[in-house]
Amino acid sequence: MRFREYAFLKGRESNQLLERLADTSREFDRALDIGAHDGQACEALCESGKVKEIIALESSPRMLESLQSRGFETVTSDSEILAFPRASFDLVTSILALHWINDLPGMLSQVRQVLVPDGLFLGCLFGAGTLPELRAALIDAESEITGGISPRLSPLPGLQDMAGLLQRAGFALPVADVERVTVRYSHPMKLLQDLKGMGEQAAFAPREGQVRRPLSRPILARMSEIYMDRFQDEDGKVRATFEIVWLSGWAPHASQPKPLKPGSGKVNLADAVKRVRDGEVD
Repeated sequence: MRFREYAFLKGRESNQLLERLADTSREFDRALDIGAHDGQACEALCESGKVKEIIALESSPRMLESLQSRGFETVTSDSEILAFPRASFDLVTSILALHWINDLPGMLSQVRQVLVPDGLFLGCLFGAGTLPELRAALIDAESEITGGISPRLSPLPGLQDMAGLLQRAGFALPVADVERVTVRYSHPMKLLQDLKGMGEQAAFAPREGQVRRPLSRPILARMSEIYMDRFQDEDGKVRATFEIVWLSGWAPHASQPKPLKPGSGKVNLADAVKRVRDGEVD
């Protein structure tokens, strides 16, 4: 399938998904993969042996056909509503798809609702530090040629934003962390070709309602010159940085560890510091 020729990041993060799942000894009866695309994450989950049943949620008819041809159970949805009963899954995953969601807080809240108590959500999306080289080159090229700039790349959430959204959605033990992946290209236009091939060109475009002038050939040419001038390595290749924010959280359950209540500590911090100063503690 041609999509897979470009979607190397989807494959990479699907493998990361397995590494992160390996941190828990749990096995899962029923999983939902949101934004399954061509099924790379579903395949990884199957190979892991940790998941008995997987449902792939995907809106693209072409991707759905590919998933079904390989025997995956699929559900299609053109909306941002998870039309499943409460507590339907003990694992929900999403690999590089949530940055397409307009109402991300609402989606995370729905994910928590469809998880059984003590069910796990594990996913990733592109973060705010994605493609800073391309952003900078486009801004400078357009301002130089037209005297102004138009929105070219949509804003993406940062690490702190995502950590807050997990808490707001009601997840227990929420964790958000970042990894940065640097991809090198022979030319900046190869990067744009990859973005188009992996179906991410529209995801990085400005949202509805933002005014954007067409990206002309002179701007593209000047962008390439600036990009190569600033971000070219000694071997002639240019860098493109993708920031990937990983999220995990559990649906609340009574068995999970709870933070101590304020004032319930047994040790006085001032006394402990004094003991260290007096040499009573090494």
